[in-house]
Formats: sequence, C-alpha cells, structure tokens
Amino acid sequence: MKGTMSLILGGGQGSRLYPLTKDRSKPAVPIGGKFRLIDIPITNCLRSNLNRIFIVTQFNSESLNKHISHTYSFDNFHHGFVNLLAAEQTITSRDWYQGTADAVRKNLRHILAYNDVKHVLILSGDQIYNMNFKRLINYHKSNGFELTISVIPVHEKNAQFFGIMKVNKNAEILKFVEKPKESDLLKECESREYIRKNYPDIEENKDYLASMGIYLFNAETLINALDNTYSDFGKEIIPAAISNNKVGAYFFNGYWEDVGLIKTFLEANLDFTNKKPKFDLYKQMLYTHARFLPPSKIYNCRITQAMVCEGSIINGAEIKKSIIGIRSIIKKNVKIENSLIMGADYYEKKFDLDMNRSRNILNIGIGENCIIKNAIIDKNVRIGKNCRIINKNNIKNHESEKYYIKDYIVIIPKNTILEDNTII
Repeated sequence: MKGTMSLILGGGQGSRLYPLTKDRSKPAVPIGGKFRLIDIPITNCLRSNLNRIFIVTQFNSESLNKHISHTYSFDNFHHGFVNLLAAEQTITSRDWYQGTADAVRKNLRHILAYNDVKHVLILSGDQIYNMNFKRLINYHKSNGFELTISVIPVHEKNAQFFGIMKVNKNAEILKFVEKPKESDLLKECESREYIRKNYPDIEENKDYLASMGIYLFNAETLINALDNTYSDFGKEIIPAAISNNKVGAYFFNGYWEDVGLIKTFLEANLDFTNKKPKFDLYKQMLYTHARFLPPSKIYNCRITQAMVCEGSIINGAEIKKSIIGIRSIIKKNVKIENSLIMGADYYEKKFDLDMNRSRNILNIGIGENCIIKNAIIDKNVRIGKNCRIINKNNIKNHESEKYYIKDYIVIIPKNTILEDNTII
C-alpha cells in the first residue's frame, strides 16, 4: 500500500534463544525445516502489498544479510525493496542500539528519505502469525488513530509476560503497562467486557489484552514520539503516546505465537506436523530462499506425523512427531521423536568425505543406532554412532561446550561434533 513503510526489528542478542543465536541473529533462526523466522513478517508484508521493508539488527547479522540478499531481490522496474539496516556509527551517534525505540530513532533518516511516507508499520522478527496488514491500516485510518497497536487476548497467568492495556468502548487505549507483576496493577487493565464483544468465541479466562509488538504509527506521530531519550516502546514510548495522542487497539483474532523462548520455539515447530496445525504451511506458504534441491530419498523407514524437507537422505529410521530439515543425512536404526533436526547448509562432496576420513572426522549427519528425543539439532552437526540425546538425567537447565539444556530440551549447537557413543 502506498505511503506505508515497514520496519522489522531484529532484536538484540537473542539470549533467550541461545545457543540457536550463537552464530546468527534471531530473525535468521531456521524454522519449519526450510524457512527462517524473518520470512514470516516479510511474507505478511508482501502479501499486504507492502513492499518497502527495512530490517534493523546489530548482532550476528551476516547470516541474515546473506538470506535477505539471496531471497528478496526485485527487478529493476520494481520500486520495492527489502534492505538490512545494521547498527552503524554516525556523526550524531557512535553507540549500539539501547533498545527497540532507540533502534528506530537511529534509523529514522532512512525511513524519512522517502517523502511520501505517511505511516510506519513496526514489526517484531520472532513471531509466527498470518495477518493482512491492509485491514490494520484501513482500521487505523477509519478510526483516526495516530498510533494503533495490534492486540490479542491472553490468560491472566500469561499477562505478566506482555504489555497489557485497558481500552474504552471506542477501542482507544487508556492505560498501558509493560509486563505487570503486581496483581492490583494487572486488575486495573482487565478487559473482559471488550474481549467478549470483539472475540465472541474466545475461551474463558482470557480477560486481558496483550500487545503483539505490532505498531502502526502516523509518520509525524512517530517522529514526535522519538524526540527524546526513551529507549523502549513498551516501557516508555507507548505510555507517553497515550497521554499525547489518539492511540487505539486493533483486535486480532487468529493464531499468534512469540517464539522468543526455546520451549515455545520447539512447540511451534512441532505443531507444524499436526494434521490441523495452528499455522498451516500448506495454506499460508511462506516466501523463502529457493534452493533447487533434489527430492528426499527415504529407505525402509517408519515415519509418523513428521515433515521431511527436500534434499534429505534417510535410511532405516523411525521418526515420530518431528521435523527433518533440508539436506539431512540420517543413517540406519536411528530413532527421532519430538525433535527438530535443522539439517545442513551444504552437502559434503567426495573430496570432503575423503578428507574427513583421512583426519578421522565424522561426516555431517546422524550416525547409526542413535536415539534423539525432545531435542533441537542445529545445522551442520556431526553425530557419531550409538549416541543417545535424551536428557538421561532429566535436567532442566545445563550448559556445556557441546550441548545445552533449556526447559528439559537438549540443544546441539551449529557445527558441533558428538563422537560415537555419546550420551546426553
């Protein structure tokens, strides 16, 4: 849509998703076996005819930059773009981004270089959802809002993890509290009446409206809102805007998941394998990098409720409720359950395999007789024979050189080598 610029926030160090963010920024983390998290907000923008998109990041941006440049290239007769804005030193600032608002502030000059920009849509890079932004923009205009925040109902037990707001009958936001911990403060933002009106089929006890981290600003409103030293949207910018501007809530009634935690990240991925997933990749296909890989080869396997991505070679494995990513190599008698196998960035050619043999290095892939349960195996991992990745001692959290455990989930970082007979 004309007059609207999209800005996707890549987030900080992504510590909650570590070690998946050890060598990549959060938006570049692979999902669904073949996509990246950043593909979701970009797809939503492009399908809404929003084709001028900036992505702001400052940590481990090489992988993200490579994905963006290889995937989202428009022809010379197209006015759209998807550009990465990495943190940079300028005459006016030599600091890293101090928060979400500071990141936008330091990139305003790139946005305002386009003098037809009337609205700025600010999105997060670590959420799974399908939204038509045209409806949001039209809603924003028709109600005369200067800032519109997309909201979704949540249970009281989850409200403390979000920005929670109180609205009036005209959907104007009267109060906004970022991650309220005090029960009295939370009760002041209870919105049962308006939730039942806008979500007639909503389940019981979802009595609070949570910010989805999707903000639509009038350009002038955004400029004025950032004319200060505030660093964060939820804690500072939005509460101040409510006092000075007409701020409204856009009621979203669909699947939305913040995958900023290892637990929610794995759960969202495994949900893709369900017969009726909450986010159906067959109905809501995502744009991503075209790799031109061959079909997968599967020999003598037993596969139940799984997604197997292209270019994989699987021999005699048993796979249950799992995702097998691109170029996965899985040998005989391997058992995989409730796990995300991200696959590999490349195939090892004969020269590579000969070199591995001469240096006594394992090949990329999963060796014979391995068992993997409730785990995330990152890309290019080399797992030897007879390994057990099962959280044998039922540990909740643990860190070591070759593996991590978070919320009982075992994560094997990218490029890790696990020798034969390893037990985790």
